Amino acid sequence: MLSPDLIDKFSAIVGSKHALTSAADIAPHLHEPRGKFSGSTPLVLQPGSTGEVSAILTLASQTKTAIVPQGGNTGLVGGQMPAGEIVLSLSRMNRIRHLDDADNCITLEAGVTLHNAREAASAKGLMLPLWIASQGTCQIGGNLATNAGGINVLAYGNTRDLCLGLEVVLASGEVWNGLKSLRKDNTGYDLKHLFIGCEGTLGIITAASMKLLPAPLDLATIFASVASPREALELLSLVRRMSGTAVVAFEIMPRTGVEMSMKHAGCRDPLETPSDWYVLFELAGFDTEGNMNSKATSILEVAFEEGLVSDATLAASTQAAQDLWRIREAMSEVQRLEGGSIKHDIAVPVSKVPAFLDDAIALVEDMLPGCRPVPFGHLGDGNIHFNISQPVDADKQAFLANWAAVNARVHALVRDYGGSISAEHGIGSLKRDELAATKQSVEINMMRGIKQLLDPDGILNPGKVL
Repeated sequence: MLSPDLIDKFSAIVGSKHALTSAADIAPHLHEPRGKFSGSTPLVLQPGSTGEVSAILTLASQTKTAIVPQGGNTGLVGGQMPAGEIVLSLSRMNRIRHLDDADNCITLEAGVTLHNAREAASAKGLMLPLWIASQGTCQIGGNLATNAGGINVLAYGNTRDLCLGLEVVLASGEVWNGLKSLRKDNTGYDLKHLFIGCEGTLGIITAASMKLLPAPLDLATIFASVASPREALELLSLVRRMSGTAVVAFEIMPRTGVEMSMKHAGCRDPLETPSDWYVLFELAGFDTEGNMNSKATSILEVAFEEGLVSDATLAASTQAAQDLWRIREAMSEVQRLEGGSIKHDIAVPVSKVPAFLDDAIALVEDMLPGCRPVPFGHLGDGNIHFNISQPVDADKQAFLANWAAVNARVHALVRDYGGSISAEHGIGSLKRDELAATKQSVEINMMRGIKQLLDPDGILNPGKVL
């Protein structure tokens, strides 16, 4: 419990206007997209500068007051939810400090939304190649704190791979200014990687320097039907052989998920004949002669000859491409409209995805008769969102009561396949207790040692990750 005097001291740092204490003002910070977690806090602070974040953490360190950092509040594992701690919202820190098209680098504050960062780059003919469905709401600080993945990891890597430097406020209130635009810097430990993916447990990211790339001038977007994930994997190999580095995204979807997007998101069926499985992939190039469409056509001709696809469509316009991507991007949000959904964010080696899906689908159908598996996601990097929707007309709460048991069995299968129980969503509080079963004890001990060094009093996002 925070005393009124201490609340006043914290509030004075940001000013009363940006220190939220009323239930109505605090409420948006206490619920996350899935509705699985809810929080409580007596105070939400909205600093407007790195100096104010530093002052907040200096006072927190002196008084042993716990702080939970929060960005766009789009996290799916409860990492941003407070349990009585002060919430530190980075949303007001939303300035783009610098964009250099010679260095191909953008330096921006943690509260800049991914959409605004991508728009700023696009205005210069450049691209920040991080693409996730929540880009209109999620913020750069949160993307870094969770090492967000998304659709373009196949070509450009996770958020970690796009970061050149960070500005971080430590638990003590000290500021580490590690903002750099260097591609090469071998001067000791690369400290930024400690904070990327730490979910705010080691320090609070206040700004970042991110890589930019030339924006492609030529895109081809293809939606194709395949008989099973095995044919999808063979198609991925074919696309890579014939296009090289031009393939920037390769997604897999089941018919069940496509039908949900059509039913609830206003999407249109792109193909005449239904199929059990589909892939959506994109090729990118740098000329204006339509070579990517030509390359895509050549790929599809071979794919038809080899029996890998039974039908396909090639987007004829930017709007048509967006309509195809809407089917995929809506798949997460529409599942909640079908009742309860038990979710997993897993990764296995790309070569093992088809076998894993066979085993995992059989497993959950045996555990939950009548359930509707909706596994979809990033086949190109092995990250599958293995979600299970409740049987039609089933009781939602009774179905969701199976969450822990289903997670345990599916995650055990993931480990058998040499995979990860968290591919891009993080650990938060949802998977914290499972982490020890996933990692070697020496890894857990190293993580605890780093936490003790950087946050000896445990005031940064306590109870998350470890």
